[in-house]
Amino acid sequence: MNLLTALGLNFGLLVAIMVILWIISIRIRDVSFVDAFWAYGMAIMASTSFIQLNNPGALAYLIWTLTAFWGIRLGTHLFLRWRKEGMDPRYKRIMGKAIDKQGMSFAKAALLKIWMLQIPLLFIVCLPAQLGILLADSNPIGPVAIIGALIALLGIAFETIGDMQLKAFRAKPENKGKVLDSGLWKYTRHPNYFGDFCTWWGIWLVASQTGWPVWIAAVGPLFLSFTLMKWSGAPLLEKSLRKNRPDYADYIQRTSGFFPMPPKKN
Repeated sequence: MNLLTALGLNFGLLVAIMVILWIISIRIRDVSFVDAFWAYGMAIMASTSFIQLNNPGALAYLIWTLTAFWGIRLGTHLFLRWRKEGMDPRYKRIMGKAIDKQGMSFAKAALLKIWMLQIPLLFIVCLPAQLGILLADSNPIGPVAIIGALIALLGIAFETIGDMQLKAFRAKPENKGKVLDSGLWKYTRHPNYFGDFCTWWGIWLVASQTGWPVWIAAVGPLFLSFTLMKWSGAPLLEKSLRKNRPDYADYIQRTSGFFPMPPKKN
């Protein structure tokens, strides 16, 4: 199948799913489960790429497995957290501003501010996995792919452990309002975001073995890195934490903002 046709089918499926989820969000008056679909959606894009291959080789299996494992693990974690905690305050502010200050209906705000924005961003970030799978043919797994897989697995492990530590910390009533500064959270304020960073640069490195189209697809992990470090990831989260966690300012002073580093001594 033609590469552009295959990517077009993926994009069309993504649009269809987003429309369905938009309708669901209108019915339940909550859009914040979009975070769970961000991860699930990448697993879906990798899977739809994979099933379009006539004879997938080892490299295609490796890229698909890494992407699907990451997406299903993270998507399930975020979905269960959303079911337990309800609407994310970040999305509540975004929707509230669009409705109260811009005069949008809930349906219009959900479509324009949330779901439509996610379509191109998710597709672009996931391009390395999609292209890598579609172009893999019968390519063997070379040294560069092995290094990339190890980086991706490190990222998945880092993110998983960080999420488990945070969940255990929040489960204790005596920790309400406190800052987690032990485990991986002692070395970086955002183990989960650093894990995403490693995972997608690792997947890109695995996929880069297929040639130049995937090299250009580095725009995916580059954009993800920008999002996590400078846009809607760490900056937006920390803005809220500074207001709601009295000890967070001190935590910032001694703990690396993104890449794991030994904590600074006060």
